[in-house]
Amino acid sequence: MFFILPGLFSCSTSWSAKMKPHIQPVELQKYTGVWYEIARFPHRFERDLAGVTATYTLLPDGKIRVENKGFKGGLDGEMSNVTGKAKPAGDPGIGHLKVSFFWIFYADYYILALDQANYSWALIGSSSPNFLWILSRKPQMEKPLLDSLINRASELGYDISKLELVPQPAL
Repeated sequence: MFFILPGLFSCSTSWSAKMKPHIQPVELQKYTGVWYEIARFPHRFERDLAGVTATYTLLPDGKIRVENKGFKGGLDGEMSNVTGKAKPAGDPGIGHLKVSFFWIFYADYYILALDQANYSWALIGSSSPNFLWILSRKPQMEKPLLDSLINRASELGYDISKLELVPQPAL
């Protein structure tokens, strides 16, 4: 076990170093509000969730309240939600946050692509190649834009074959 852990950390560190030059500048006030999950890599904590949203609220101390909601088993399923917190990881003008849903354990949250003009879409990654999300301010995204963001994720080294679309309500 001790021999495996250093390898995991070095992989994570090299991936993290690879992603950092691609982090976008962000104005946290503009970034707050509701985002719809358009696509994601599958994870047990989001398994079978549809209509997933993330709501970011800037707090007076500069931290961010994060509330993720989704419906179990489909859009007419039971609501599931979890609340966490985020904080800038260094300069608040850079799209690198630390997010926590579990006590003191924080994960990297990298804004890798962002509609700088309108804050209407974002490509989110982490310090691991196993986390990727495509977010939008609307529950649907036009296919050319979605394809462009998927291509960008591929260019950054993500295995886009793992990407799954998230069912969202019709406009």
